[in-house]
Amino acid sequence: MRLGTLRGLDACASDKGTFSVLALDHRNNLRRMLGPDDPGSVTYEQMVEVKRSIVRAIAGTASGILLDPNLGAGPAVADGSLPSGCGLLVSVEESGYEGPSTARQSRILSGWSVSQIKRLGADAVKLLLYYHPDATNAEAQERLLIEVAECCADSDLPLFLETLGFPVDEGEAKLTDDARRDVVVRTARRLTALGGDVLKCEFPYDASVTDRTRWKEACAELEEASAVPWAILSAGVDDATFEAQTEVACAAGASGVLVGRSVWKEGATMVGAERDAWLASEGVARMQRLVDIVDSEARPWRDRSPLLDQAEPGEGWYTGYPGCVGD
Repeated sequence: MRLGTLRGLDACASDKGTFSVLALDHRNNLRRMLGPDDPGSVTYEQMVEVKRSIVRAIAGTASGILLDPNLGAGPAVADGSLPSGCGLLVSVEESGYEGPSTARQSRILSGWSVSQIKRLGADAVKLLLYYHPDATNAEAQERLLIEVAECCADSDLPLFLETLGFPVDEGEAKLTDDARRDVVVRTARRLTALGGDVLKCEFPYDASVTDRTRWKEACAELEEASAVPWAILSAGVDDATFEAQTEVACAAGASGVLVGRSVWKEGATMVGAERDAWLASEGVARMQRLVDIVDSEARPWRDRSPLLDQAEPGEGWYTGYPGCVGD
C-alpha cells in the first residue's frame, strides 16, 4: 500500500487533481542557452541565479516544480525561493545520454539516488528515459526503468517517467510526422506497463504538423496506450503552439503538463531587473494560461491511476507499513 506515493502525487497536483508543473531541471540545454558561443564559459553561479529567478517568479502559479540536484533543488530549498504549497519533483538522472545517437543510454547521476531525493523532502522523482522500442538498447533502458521504479516504491515516492524518442536510422536527425507518433504511442504502451506512476511524454506530433484532426487521433491513441496518468512536455515549442497542444491532449484524457522552455526561455537569457520583470509578467501569464486550460480540460490523475485499485487502509493498517521500529 503506497500511501506516500498517493500523497506525493496530490502534492504535485492542483486542487482539481491535475498537473501544471513547471519544468526547470535543464542543465546542458540551459548552459547552451546562456552561452551559445561558448557554453563552457557559463558559471555555476550564473545558472543557479537564473533558476532562482524563474522559481521565485513562476513557481507560485504552478502546481509543482521540477528541479535538478546539480543547480536547482538545493539552492531553491535553502534560500526559500520554492514557495510553500508547490510540489517538488527532483530528477534522478544525469543530463544527456551515453552511446550512439541511435541507441541512447540514460544513466543515474553519480552520487545521487531515489533515497536521497526522499531525504531532501521532495514529493516525487523524475526519470528521463531515452527510448525507441526498436533500438538495440531498448531492453537495457527497460531494466533501468524497472530498477528506479522499484527504488521509488521502496521509498514510497511517485515516479514521473519522462520519455524522449529518437530515430534508429543513422541518416535521420530526429523523429517527425507519423514516425514520431508511432514511437510515442508504442513507448507509452510498453513502458507504462513496466513502471512509473505518471508518464511525461512528448506530444505525438512535432510542430511541423498542424492538422488538429491528426492531433486528436494521436492523443486518443496515447490515452488508450498509457496504463497510468499522462501529461505532455513542451519540448521548447512556442507558447501559443504548446497551449494548443495542451487543449487537445487534455481533451483526450491527459492529466496536465510539465512545461519548461515554452514558459521561461526568453527570460532566461535576460539579466537582472529586466529578467525579473519579464518573468513576473510574461512568464507568469504564460503559466497561468496553461493552468487555466489544464484545470478546465484535463482528467484528474486519481481518475486514471492504478494506484487507486489498492484496498482502503483498514484498522491497524500502520502496523504493516514499511519502516524502522520506533523511527
